[in-house]
Amino acid sequence: MITDAVGIGRFISFDQFWELLPLVTSSLAAAVLMGLMAGVVGPMVQARDLAFAVHGIAELSFTGAAAALLLGASVVSGSLVGSLIAAVTFGLLGVRARERNSAIGVVMAFGLGLGVLFAALYTGRTANKFGALVGQPSAVTGEALGVLAVVAVVVIGFMAVIWRPLFFGSVDPDVAVARGVRLGVVGPVFMLILGLTVAMAVQIIGALLVLSLLITPTAAASRVTASPLKVTLLSVLFATVSAVGGVLLALSPDLPISPYVTTLSFLIYLVCRLIGRRRTRRGWSARVPATVAA
Repeated sequence: MITDAVGIGRFISFDQFWELLPLVTSSLAAAVLMGLMAGVVGPMVQARDLAFAVHGIAELSFTGAAAALLLGASVVSGSLVGSLIAAVTFGLLGVRARERNSAIGVVMAFGLGLGVLFAALYTGRTANKFGALVGQPSAVTGEALGVLAVVAVVVIGFMAVIWRPLFFGSVDPDVAVARGVRLGVVGPVFMLILGLTVAMAVQIIGALLVLSLLITPTAAASRVTASPLKVTLLSVLFATVSAVGGVLLALSPDLPISPYVTTLSFLIYLVCRLIGRRRTRRGWSARVPATVAA
């Protein structure tokens, strides 16, 4: 029956949830680590206007993963190599946003074409190719989880060191340079950090939907606060809830977690947008009497 195939029970189900939960402990750990990384890196992506770069790095991460599949190498390693090459390339091509985005579009299209070619030449399981696009959190076990943990420590550690000068340089680069901030160092370092983060996100959410963890949580947080610290903390919370919630909700229906992660992330954004709008209206209402009285 069609109604059975598309009924709510097909998408939201908790049958045998507690029996299945022990099977995804590694996936949950990976989701938490990914939420931490995405939440810390996301605000800087927004501040530096690198949303399109995130998309481009994700696509070239898929190219690296597809090449690794074709060569019989580690998909995680291939994804990392593809992301880092993309991050370095995007960091070198173009300084202004318009120039940078044009360069990213050119390189991304070429790289994605290669990725499609590598995937077409690969004769193994179709699920492996599909997983590079939409993520395979169930495959995050053992060595892959260890790599993710190491990358998370590196990313969070470096962000703790460069966060202040990087944010300063993103908001007012001229003044930052005058104050001694070495933008030629912190900028490329951040691009490498971004490449590492995207490569790991591709393992969880896939190359096509990585923006839901690196962009949407920060966009949601920015709707309810203007404090950089609070935006970062809320981004970590929102990204973690989306990633972990996606794993849990997809467990019993046995469906890919990507739609659940993106839906949770989008719902959080909508709620924050409504909260922000209500605050704006209240602020406007509070100012109206003073304006009229004047």
